Amino acid sequence: MKPSLALAAAGLVLFSSFCAAQLPPGITLDMINMELPQEGAPRAERGPYAVTSELAFGNEGLKIFRPANLDSFPKRDKLPVVVWGNGGCAINVGRHAGFVETIASHGFLVISTNLVAASQPPAAQAPAAPGAPPARTRQATAADQKAGIDWAEAENARAGSPLRGKIDLQHVAVMGQSCGGKLAIELGADPRVKTIGVFGAGVQGEQLELLKKLHGPVLLLNGGERDFMMGPSKTTFEAIDNLPVFYGSRHGAGHSSTIYHPGGGEFANLATNWVLWQFKQDKNAKQTFVGERLGKKCALCTNPNWDAESKRLK
Repeated sequence: MKPSLALAAAGLVLFSSFCAAQLPPGITLDMINMELPQEGAPRAERGPYAVTSELAFGNEGLKIFRPANLDSFPKRDKLPVVVWGNGGCAINVGRHAGFVETIASHGFLVISTNLVAASQPPAAQAPAAPGAPPARTRQATAADQKAGIDWAEAENARAGSPLRGKIDLQHVAVMGQSCGGKLAIELGADPRVKTIGVFGAGVQGEQLELLKKLHGPVLLLNGGERDFMMGPSKTTFEAIDNLPVFYGSRHGAGHSSTIYHPGGGEFANLATNWVLWQFKQDKNAKQTFVGERLGKKCALCTNPNWDAESKRLK
């Protein structure tokens, strides 16, 4: 049975909720944390590069993940940008680190947000009084993620930067999970963003207007009927009528799917394959989403664990 409209609407409220303790009616922490059992699930496939992470130069509000050795860039490989939005619009990467490290290991610069203590509201820094409601913590916004793209542009030109001249600014993606996926839709209007990836998220109602500002291919993945955001995810797919878009629903995966599996598991592989195809023209990655030859179906389309559809993909 598909999620009810009430649950779908409640899921959208999560995007503007400040605190998990203030969940909307019909949504529980168990529903949010539901994931695919790790036993028997596909494992994350690491790329050829060892990964390092660090705070962004000159901006402690950003954290970057990149290949540790940059000798291959840009002569033998590209270093496109993937801006990542965490579930719950959390500032810190936290448990999403394995997911973004898998993407970075395939030759990408991944940028996410980082919590600077001074940026927290005073109420969130001080101990709560007995019986007081939980303090609200600041959530990431599309403006925070936009700062990641701005930083990449500046860092690519900064004298002394190890990344100078190595960042492929012609290929920028924005991806995110749950609330972070909604941010990807918002930031997708930025003309510098060439593609977006939305995991366990979607829009409906008045928010469908956001889709009119997108201008590049869209990847939509959810965790199937156990994911309360499957409905909005499918609605988003159906509403996109002028762009290439791929929709995948993983049976029984739940809202968190494999995001917190080691390395991000299957969903990290799919996110990586999407940008490998879009930005590095990787033919094997492309086969995940479209058939290489006429009449040959994509790998995900024939996978019995998935329901998959696409429009205008070539």
